[in-house]
Amino acid sequence: MTQLDGVTKPKTRRSKRFLENRAAKLAEDVKSVMIMKGGNTTQTVTQALKDIYSLKKPNAVLYKKKNITRPFEDSTSLEFFSKKTDCSLFLFGSHNKKRPNNLIFGRLFDFHVLDMIELGVEKFVSLSEIKTSKCPEGTKPMLVFAGEAFDSDNEHKRLKSLLIDFFRGPTVPAVRLAGLEHVLHFTALEGKIYLRSYRCLLKKSGCRTPRIELEEIGPSLDLVLRRTHLASDDLYKLAHKEPKALKPKKKKNISHDAFGTKFGRVHMQKQDLSKLQTRKMKGLRKRRGEVAAEEQEGPVPKAAKSAEAAS
Repeated sequence: MTQLDGVTKPKTRRSKRFLENRAAKLAEDVKSVMIMKGGNTTQTVTQALKDIYSLKKPNAVLYKKKNITRPFEDSTSLEFFSKKTDCSLFLFGSHNKKRPNNLIFGRLFDFHVLDMIELGVEKFVSLSEIKTSKCPEGTKPMLVFAGEAFDSDNEHKRLKSLLIDFFRGPTVPAVRLAGLEHVLHFTALEGKIYLRSYRCLLKKSGCRTPRIELEEIGPSLDLVLRRTHLASDDLYKLAHKEPKALKPKKKKNISHDAFGTKFGRVHMQKQDLSKLQTRKMKGLRKRRGEVAAEEQEGPVPKAAKSAEAAS
């Protein structure tokens, strides 16, 4: 590939297909995650990265080698790896005396860091420690957020948006009931965030609707919010901008209420009600003799009508 005036031109068909795959699309591909660890980590951080990688497979890339970088001070290495692997989400694990057992969740826009949030791991239970059957790989999870902080605090709002972007999985047109078997529950309480993972079991209930039970499968993390790097409002709005081709065209004279009921307004010309065809009844028909008598007498003059009315 050759680069002229900032535009990369392919030389071979293979490089052309590669560039077409990386080009912007109206319907973007599933967001992939790159998971890496810093220069110094602990067994807790390493196992937490592996467990989150198992939840995100196959849309994830796990780097096993150490990467000596500090995302909050210099994010160039993250942007380089993001461009190399075509990943728009990242998870970075590190450990030091000041910030032990550190996890940094972040996302990128146009291969530049949009926002990232640092969370500290206070308690961790891995997938292997909970001896239960697990969900199949690639299962789309159901995300549940509990706590007033997710609706009131600005940092928790961004964290909620980031976690939804991180764990949502592919967009599907329809979901079958048996496929709803993985639940990720996030609870914000007293300055901490509790992550729990459950398997949804459908039991017999004696009726058509099954009885639902939740079985914890791991991983389980107790997190505390630390540093944050949030995008400005203008950049955040630009990242959420939707292409015009995907916006639904507005139809005239059609509206919906709060319950989704569709209402339509029809414009008609003014009608002449004298020519309106009504239902005919035999009882209202005139007899032949009465019609002939009216024809012989002819129309009654106006003066005669007024005299009759006065008498």
